[in-house]
Amino acid sequence: MSRRAQTLRLAILAFLVLSLVLPLFPIQVAAARPDDQARIQIVQGEIPYRGHGQFYHARNLHASDILYVYVHTETGNLDPLAAVVDAATDVMQINLDFNQAVNEAFQAGKDPIAIVPDFANTHFLAWDDDSGWGYDAVFQYTIPKDGDYQILVYPSPSHMNWGKFTLMVGVNAPQVLKGQVQEDVGEPFVDKATIFPPIQAAQVVTGTLQAGKKEQLHIVPLKAGDTFYAYAETESEHSSPVLELRDFGDKLLAAGIPPHEGGQQISLSYTVQEDAKDYVLVLSETTPEATGPYRIVAGINNSDVLTGQAQPTPNNPVFQQPIPVQIGLKIDQITNVDQKAENFSVVNTLQMEWQDPKLAFNPATCDCKYQSMSISSFQKYADDHGTIWPEFVFFNQQGRRDIQNGLVVVFSDGRAIYYERSSVTLQAPDFDFRLYPFDIQTFFVRIRMVFPDHLFTYTEMPGFTGMGDQLGEEEWVVQEQWTEIQSVDRSSQFSFGFKADRHLMYYVVRIFVPVLLIIIVSWFTFFLKDYSKRVDVASANLLIFVAFNFTISDALPHLGYATVLDLVLVTTFVITGLVVIFNVWLKRLEISKKESIAHVIDKYSIWLYPIMYFAAFAAVAFFFARANIQ
Repeated sequence: MSRRAQTLRLAILAFLVLSLVLPLFPIQVAAARPDDQARIQIVQGEIPYRGHGQFYHARNLHASDILYVYVHTETGNLDPLAAVVDAATDVMQINLDFNQAVNEAFQAGKDPIAIVPDFANTHFLAWDDDSGWGYDAVFQYTIPKDGDYQILVYPSPSHMNWGKFTLMVGVNAPQVLKGQVQEDVGEPFVDKATIFPPIQAAQVVTGTLQAGKKEQLHIVPLKAGDTFYAYAETESEHSSPVLELRDFGDKLLAAGIPPHEGGQQISLSYTVQEDAKDYVLVLSETTPEATGPYRIVAGINNSDVLTGQAQPTPNNPVFQQPIPVQIGLKIDQITNVDQKAENFSVVNTLQMEWQDPKLAFNPATCDCKYQSMSISSFQKYADDHGTIWPEFVFFNQQGRRDIQNGLVVVFSDGRAIYYERSSVTLQAPDFDFRLYPFDIQTFFVRIRMVFPDHLFTYTEMPGFTGMGDQLGEEEWVVQEQWTEIQSVDRSSQFSFGFKADRHLMYYVVRIFVPVLLIIIVSWFTFFLKDYSKRVDVASANLLIFVAFNFTISDALPHLGYATVLDLVLVTTFVITGLVVIFNVWLKRLEISKKESIAHVIDKYSIWLYPIMYFAAFAAVAFFFARANIQ
């Protein structure tokens, strides 16, 4: 028998044996595990401004499961970096190591994004930065063994970024890679991890407490479960302060009252049950005569505050820090100075710059680094982002403000630049015309914030504020200019002031030279012996001075005091009137045949006349110089 035939017979025999034996041992087919089915969970998260990453637990994953992760930015300019590590990994230590690596890159002058690949490949099982739409992060990872895993979401270290995000996590659900899933599938399996302890903060505030006045301190937003502590002490004898915690509707939540009359130390604590904002701590004095220094120690989740000895945490303030708003004003043209109405009109350019995290946007949505919009469109943009902007008024404005051009530029990191060119008429109640026309007038442009100064406060924009090169105002010469920023009625106010004096050529040519010529001509008439002609000339001069007076009065408001020019003209009135009377008297002496007496008297009047003017003008100058010094 051939070898091939023998092999064939053995194969047939083996088949027959297996056919008889296998039915005795039925095969158990394992049912599919529920975990092999697709599961999807959508989680909402947020990385706050200057905040840390967020961490999540993915529970009960099995070997050979494929984990899909997609992180999509919803608000702000968040550029997410997503990763996965096993349950045994110390994510707190990873966070510290990551921050240290980023800081070292900054100190070395390198772009921090360059450290990401090496760091991520060393610390993460899988990770991604920008593989999704725009700056979205997306990756998949095959689970090597059964157990729990941790999903990490960080802000990219390449620039300051923050915002809300949607985390889509799928198991055996590849549709997650498109980032378009709309609802959960299967049982929930992702929980947010509480890695960081609740924030602990403390802050010390000092000041002077006056009876009848309240000190109000606005508290930063609180998270559900946070406990707010406050301690206050006063130094005034017989002081009886009251410490109150009030909510956004001024409802009293907690109060601290001295344990006995004349007590100077009080405290309170309050735990919020849900996220809260716009809470206010109020300190007031109930004893009318008690006025003096106070000290407040406030804290969040820091019970040491109640002893008054808690150490401040500068990086974690308890009270709201106002957003600084740089402001600059350039006066391009002075279009009018209305002395009678006591106002002036200018064409100005106003610019403000500030940064609000809520204004940030994802640059991938527009493929742009910044967006420009009109003022009205920006108002809607701010409303849509749930924030306010530093609205303002020209506090000494009269009438309406005509905005010729208005533009707001918003950058992806929340920085905003406001630009406005407008014309406006402004009150000038500080005008003082006593030295007119030698007066130096003070002009102010006052811009006041609409919102209180615990939300926004002005700072000066370097190198912007000033006067234009061609003001277009021929009468006035600007001598001095300055700015000042102060808090007025709990609102920040920016003031730009300047002093200006007059070009005197107009007054020299139109008033002083003619008046001087009239006085000189009148003096030469004293050399005439015709007293009748002298009376006629002096009377005519009196009418001329009256005309000058009416001309000047039309340029000024109805004042309750005399100006330099008023007294100069009054002096000419008086002296010219005396000259008329004097010449009439001499004429009477001449008619009465007393010509010799008239000639003798007239001989001294030739020199008395100019002396009177010199003395009168010197007295006017001395009077106003002394008044101006005082």
